[in-house]
Amino acid sequence: MVTPDTILRWYRDIARRRRATRSMRGRTGRPAIRRNIKALVLRLARENPGWGYRRIHGELAGLGVKVAASTVGEILKASGAGPAPLRRTGPAWPQFLRSPAEAIPACDFFTAGLPGGTQACVLAVIEHAARRIRILGVTLHPTGEWTAQQARNLLMDLGGQAGRMKFMIRDRGSNFTAAFDAVLAGAGIRTVLCNVRTPRMNAIAERWIEGCRRELLDRTLI
Repeated sequence: MVTPDTILRWYRDIARRRRATRSMRGRTGRPAIRRNIKALVLRLARENPGWGYRRIHGELAGLGVKVAASTVGEILKASGAGPAPLRRTGPAWPQFLRSPAEAIPACDFFTAGLPGGTQACVLAVIEHAARRIRILGVTLHPTGEWTAQQARNLLMDLGGQAGRMKFMIRDRGSNFTAAFDAVLAGAGIRTVLCNVRTPRMNAIAERWIEGCRRELLDRTLI
């Protein structure tokens, strides 16, 4: 009916179930942290923002509260405060990186293929904070004078919003001349140049251009 291996497998299954049943009897695992300890940890962190989880653990030990330092860190981490004091007294990394986004636009040229093989150059500006796109102009012959005029048009379109912009990221293309930078400098906008062949320094603009090509230009005859 069955082989010896089957009998042994049945026996191993029965033994495993018995051991599992015995191990589940009673309370297993680490005991849950009492609510009053959690409340005390969070209160110490809130009233003393310069304390880290180790300092809070030391204060709890002085009060006779027996809890591990790692447990204090987990409580602070779960509450969103963070175990390190700097995370509670200052901005987190995402907040720090987003804070200057309102002051940073970026510009770049890209080409759009026309019927017959002609390539038109498009100058676009993207705002880092709102991801708003401004198509400044399209031309077959992008000269330095034309680019500088587009910078003037951009400042006119921005109006009062130009005062909140402080930096303009661009590459080192020959279409961007000193006149382009001078127009922006007159409005208090400093030009930040990317390194040679380093598209990641203008990653937000490059990412939008790639999406525009893939989702629009490659599917539309202009």
